[in-house]
Amino acid sequence: MAEQSFDIIVIGAGPGGYVCAIRAAQLGLKAAVVEREHLGGVCLNWGCIPTKAMLRSAEVLHLMRRAGEFGLKAEGIGFDLDAVVKRSRGIAKQLNQGVGHLLKKNKVTTVMGAARIDAPGRVTVTTDNGDQTLTAKAVVVATGARARELPGLEPDGARVWAYRAALTPPHMPKKLLVIGSGAIGIEFASFYAALGAEVTVVEVMDRILPVEDAEISAFAKKQFVKHGMTIREKATVKKLDRRPDGVTAHIEQDGETEALEVDTVISAVGIVANTEGLGLEKLGVRLDRGHVSTDPFCRTGVPGVYAIGDVAGPPWLAHKASHEGVMVAELVAGRNDVHPVSPDAIAGCTYCTPQIASVGMTEAKARETGREIRVGRFPFVGNGKALALGEPEGMVKTVFDARTGELLGAHMVGAEVTELIQGFVVGRALETTEADLMAAVFPHPTLSEMMHESVLDAWDRAIHF
Repeated sequence: MAEQSFDIIVIGAGPGGYVCAIRAAQLGLKAAVVEREHLGGVCLNWGCIPTKAMLRSAEVLHLMRRAGEFGLKAEGIGFDLDAVVKRSRGIAKQLNQGVGHLLKKNKVTTVMGAARIDAPGRVTVTTDNGDQTLTAKAVVVATGARARELPGLEPDGARVWAYRAALTPPHMPKKLLVIGSGAIGIEFASFYAALGAEVTVVEVMDRILPVEDAEISAFAKKQFVKHGMTIREKATVKKLDRRPDGVTAHIEQDGETEALEVDTVISAVGIVANTEGLGLEKLGVRLDRGHVSTDPFCRTGVPGVYAIGDVAGPPWLAHKASHEGVMVAELVAGRNDVHPVSPDAIAGCTYCTPQIASVGMTEAKARETGREIRVGRFPFVGNGKALALGEPEGMVKTVFDARTGELLGAHMVGAEVTELIQGFVVGRALETTEADLMAAVFPHPTLSEMMHESVLDAWDRAIHF
């Protein structure tokens, strides 16, 4: 097949890759994107989107069961797991097709196949019709990541699941063990608990959701336990004995090992970057703990080779990958107003019940810097809209530099906080101070008023609590 020449080649069509290719095309570059499996990547097809669709079903079910609290009557409440999954897969398919349309609309060449970088600027793609050679002045690695597998805990798709099986379950778990309490583990735990499974979460660290502010983690844990989950911290699953009808999990905690009988296990113990088969080592691209090492502008150190998104390390978030994709496209196009994406500016959102969202430093991290800080808090129970929604359990927490008024971090737990957090993201991007936030007029009645009150509380000025 004839060699094709481009200005930029993007390997991987996930939320980093396809956005990078489209932005490059907008800037007048001739762009190609190579994808070996699904347009939209894991996020759209097997991660962010389908999980949120399933969690929405669980949320509606949870509300239906609380109908009496709202003066409503609902009888015969139940669920059809196959229908829940079908809806989820349909939404993923719709968005997958949407990505294909966007690439075509922006005149991005799409090549389906497995890519290998033979030399800087030269890529071989193995397709169903044989090898194809592409050349460009810039190559962007956006190959993402996959579920980490620990020895003895490997998913088998039958009784031990990774995220794909959990999204297309062969059966409804009755007794479920979730290994790992990061965003993926807690979201699946929350989903299956809402559907009635008896859920146990095992976390090796001293608290669940270990990347979150400790106070938020503790609050969330109380809610999970209230909803029926069993949480085991500072615990390790040492071995899984598998049977056709279930699993015996051997859990070590406080120096003792206990056998737990379950019918299903979900392994959510982190991710591994997809770097194999790309020819990176031969090129001289350096890896750090399995991820591609880059500078703040996503340059690998090999001229013309960039890496963005999950393959380049944390935070492992789609929106971080997309913004890195835009940044790299603008760099390649020669723009001189490009700024690196700061990890500290990236919000993290977990769509369990209750939701969790955060941006910037935790209180502990802020104290570690040696600064004098001020911390504000406001509970959902003090907010009229939260009470009207029937969602009194939650909290908004803000952390400020006491001297400058800089907003160092914001942390939330409760209903719809994954939407609220963007207000603080914008505030940090605009370098607003506590004075700016105090002077802003927040509409009433809204959940956002708690953001205002949390800021006020940091300076002992909260009105409604």
